[in-house]
Amino acid sequence: VQLQACGGGLVQAGGSLRLSCAASGHYSMAWFRQDPGKEREFVASLSWSGGTTYYADSAKGRFTISRDSAKNTVYLQMNSLKPEDTAVYHCAAALSSYIGSDYRKYDLWGQGTQVTVSS
Repeated sequence: VQLQACGGGLVQAGGSLRLSCAASGHYSMAWFRQDPGKEREFVASLSWSGGTTYYADSAKGRFTISRDSAKNTVYLQMNSLKPEDTAVYHCAAALSSYIGSDYRKYDLWGQGTQVTVSS
């Protein structure tokens, strides 16, 4: 299984971006982000069926995680972006049904995609 994330870029505060992560198979999926010198931060996750989602407080109301099983792709729609959302965003998959915020319980990781939000 390989994960490949894309969709990052430079956007002004208040703008939107949609990240994509191609992942074959039925796994719980999550997005994390990390700035240099900071700990990896949970953003959002969803069950393999897509029926259950979980968001960090910083993402609630602004970000939406979803999946298109036909395309084997998980998305992170990010609206009302803020400069503090600037980070490298990673998608991750859990071989178990775990959809929590502990990055150590995710087994597979894609390369990151840079999101930069200018003020």
